Amino acid sequence: MTHLKVGDIAPVFSGLDSFGEKINQSDFSGRRIALYFYPKDDTPGCTAEACSFRDSYSELLEAGIAIVGVSPDSVKKHAKFTEKYNLPFPLIADEDHTIINSFGVWGPKKFMGREYEGVYRETFIIGLDGRIEEIIEKVKTKESAEQILASV
Repeated sequence: MTHLKVGDIAPVFSGLDSFGEKINQSDFSGRRIALYFYPKDDTPGCTAEACSFRDSYSELLEAGIAIVGVSPDSVKKHAKFTEKYNLPFPLIADEDHTIINSFGVWGPKKFMGREYEGVYRETFIIGLDGRIEEIIEKVKTKESAEQILASV
């Protein structure tokens, strides 16, 4: 598994968003990217995190930060999630885990005593030079936007 750290060059990412449009890392040149990984659309924690970004979207943009979400959900699920919560930022469908694996955020998890493989909830702040400026591993879902703004 990849173990990225602050200062590393971020893996280049691309994928299809909620509308089936191709999203590339290069689409965000001139801005920092907050690339956030989350387990599943329309679950309590993932919804709280997405709504945190939605509610603080203008402050994030003013700070020069683009928000991009990644999960293993399909384009169709992302479309429903985006529409239901009026999300103004792209969500990339990574069903084959290409981006997830390149950032090293897939592995063993525990929930209610059960072990399984899943996506770690982490956020990577990618600087203008393509290097990782910050990794937020202890994400507070309702305060995710504030965590990002405080880190830059």
